[in-house]
Amino acid sequence: MWSKLLLTDHSRSTLLVRMMVGTIFLSEGIQKFLFPAALGTGRFERLGFPDPGFFAGFVGTFEILCGLLVLLGLLTRFAAIPLIIIMLVSITTTKIPILLDKGLWSMLHEGRTDWAMLLGALFLFSKGGGAFSLDISISLFKRRH
Repeated sequence: MWSKLLLTDHSRSTLLVRMMVGTIFLSEGIQKFLFPAALGTGRFERLGFPDPGFFAGFVGTFEILCGLLVLLGLLTRFAAIPLIIIMLVSITTTKIPILLDKGLWSMLHEGRTDWAMLLGALFLFSKGGGAFSLDISISLFKRRH
């Protein structure tokens, strides 16, 4: 099972997607704790989440941990799954209301980062960590031994 999670191609350009996705999720997760009123508990409360303190911490922790895993290219496919879920929930709770209230162009403008992160996480789920990842290093080490 673990070998399938580590499976990746030898693409060097995947590093660029990993750096984009990993850095943004890591940064956003940290900011949920640094600025709780604006980006953490307060934001989740304004969005109507039950127990906003729990959900802000839960999402922030996953963003930090999975962002780090993506940056390292370790268990990249596995780490992409929670990030995909986070982005789907984000689009549903924050961008669909904009679509209904202000229209398509406002939603597309406001949702550009969410869309990019969703597609980036889907890319990493489908491709794995690429050439410069711990996934490929571990796979190569296991094949040699």
